[in-house]
Amino acid sequence: MNAGAADKADLRRQALARRDAMSIEERIEASIAIADLGRTLIDLPSGAIVSGFSPIRSEVDIRPLMADLRDRGARICVPAILSREEIVFRELLRHAPLVDTGFGTVGPGPEAEVLDPNVMLVPLAAFDARGHRLGYGAGHYDRAIARLQERGLKPRLVGIAFDSQRVDRVPDEPHDVSLDAILTETGLHAAKPQV
Repeated sequence: MNAGAADKADLRRQALARRDAMSIEERIEASIAIADLGRTLIDLPSGAIVSGFSPIRSEVDIRPLMADLRDRGARICVPAILSREEIVFRELLRHAPLVDTGFGTVGPGPEAEVLDPNVMLVPLAAFDARGHRLGYGAGHYDRAIARLQERGLKPRLVGIAFDSQRVDRVPDEPHDVSLDAILTETGLHAAKPQV
């Protein structure tokens, strides 16, 4: 493992340990605050297609936020892992049966329509003020975002995390795509690339 990868693994481990150390009550209260803030602070373009996610482990639970965005007219989709290299975003309709969609998540099955999101609510392990993120190490979102961009699409990228997941600096490379903003329990924080 090279030094950059070791640094990322260490930052990921530390940030996830802080998130895991939050009590269930703290995570529930912070998730509610994130949903409440997201309702008012996330702008939806006309015809919005928003990718969300089903929470795993100690992640923020954004299901109430996704339901609210749907009520505001957005089409909601969630990731399904097709292979080690590819995820797609399947439309999540009310009362649709849910199946295992990989990486510990559930979502609609293969009969659901695959959508291209123009707003992505992105899960993460750690983030910095510049909008750089650390995922869980598999690279699924990085590849999905790259595929969308290769097709000329540029979704708005909003990281979703607890404040405890913020780090001073995420090691980055020139090809890394930064988030536009990060939504935490204290607000929607615009990325500051020059920090």
